[in-house]
Amino acid sequence: MSIVHDLGLGINQKALKINLDPKIYGTFAEIGAGQDVAAAFFKAGGASGTVAKSMSAYDMKFSDAIYGPVADGRYVCEERVVSMLDHEYNLLIERLDEQRGASTQFFSFANTVVTLNYHKTNQPHGWMGCRFQLTPNGEFHDVILHIRMLDNDTLMQQQALGVIGVNLIYGCFYYHQKPEILLESLRDNLAKDRIQIDAIKFEGPAFEKVDGRLMSLRLVKNGFCDLALFGPDGKILQPSDVLYKKHILVLRGRFRPVINVHLDMLENGVKQFVQEPDVDESKMIVVSELTLHALQEGLDDSIDEKDFLDRVDILCSLGQTVMITNYVEYYKLVAYLSKITKLKIGLIIGFPNLEYIFNEENYRDLPGEILESFATLFSRKLKLFVYPTLRNNIIMNCMKFNPPAHLNDLYRFLIANNKIEDIYHYNKSNLNIQTDNMLELIQRGEEGWEEHVPAEVVTFIKDRCLFGFPCVVIPKK
Repeated sequence: MSIVHDLGLGINQKALKINLDPKIYGTFAEIGAGQDVAAAFFKAGGASGTVAKSMSAYDMKFSDAIYGPVADGRYVCEERVVSMLDHEYNLLIERLDEQRGASTQFFSFANTVVTLNYHKTNQPHGWMGCRFQLTPNGEFHDVILHIRMLDNDTLMQQQALGVIGVNLIYGCFYYHQKPEILLESLRDNLAKDRIQIDAIKFEGPAFEKVDGRLMSLRLVKNGFCDLALFGPDGKILQPSDVLYKKHILVLRGRFRPVINVHLDMLENGVKQFVQEPDVDESKMIVVSELTLHALQEGLDDSIDEKDFLDRVDILCSLGQTVMITNYVEYYKLVAYLSKITKLKIGLIIGFPNLEYIFNEENYRDLPGEILESFATLFSRKLKLFVYPTLRNNIIMNCMKFNPPAHLNDLYRFLIANNKIEDIYHYNKSNLNIQTDNMLELIQRGEEGWEEHVPAEVVTFIKDRCLFGFPCVVIPKK
């Protein structure tokens, strides 16, 4: 049967449909401000057909006594919501399986949330998850997600939590065969500017073919968030958890493919970044960033998902943490990262990117134009590390850069205040290499490109015929 996303269903209708389904039965556990999901099912009517138990271990000691302490002392974290799901689901099976397990699809819903504080100085966010059976006596499946709440009112945030919680439970039971529809349905009956989802995980036998990296891409592509993150193992990471109180060093690129220049930029950029007096190497994370703009091809701005995975596979094989963003402008990226960490941020850029940053045409949509963007970009603890470019046999670097005359004093100010610095140690033979040139050679199957590409990347490209590499090369007559 074809699975169709029913956009016409309201929250009460979704909750009532579940309440009236005799097979679905489970528990609700909500910590912190998220007390509205179970309430939605009670208000819809017929909740006795769905709710085995609803509880809130609001006090921290009660929470620890029931679910166990969290290693880092935080209560709004993935570890806590998983421990809640473990405890509540196991208890549900222990107490009710013998009585009604043969005819029931059990589930446990859990969330742990912090909403806006009285002074409106915090970052409201939360974790929620649903553990559920697809058949009676079947194995369980998990869908777990991290949300950021954007309403400027606590009651509105709580109402949004109730909506997304109902959407999650409904999606698990009625859209699980199409995870992409399940994902899209999470914001049913919610405006896009009320909730962000920046991490989602699908686990269980029915989700074995779900690729977390593609789900990260869809989160950004479909406007659920502006930034998603996953590790070298391909597993989705929650940005705030991984980047919190870290020195972040970012290299942005198309990486189609990764070539020796990229590795040289990373290696020497890292060396200079850790030499900064206010950088603690033990608290540093290096990230390779792909923007949606870099992934979009053609007139329709479509994204080739296989091509995306090819690039990611290569980056992950090199041990890289990969970040997908919808930030074309650097100042927007820095503004986001600065909300997560107060420690120093470094950006490794090529000389053409420095020219782009000082191009006033890129900021015409801002009331304060280039000064407004610079106030965001350079007022933080930020430093640009600029990799040189060869033009007309001249090595172009920071000292050779000439901004427009009226911006020259501003540029010198940034240089003098240690905001911009050349990458001094680099392989000069790399300066003649351009990614697009390498891509053309690869697609034509011509010899010579291999010497400009890391050996492990060469193996990847040839073994998997990536980036248009012809698996069978017909020699020219």
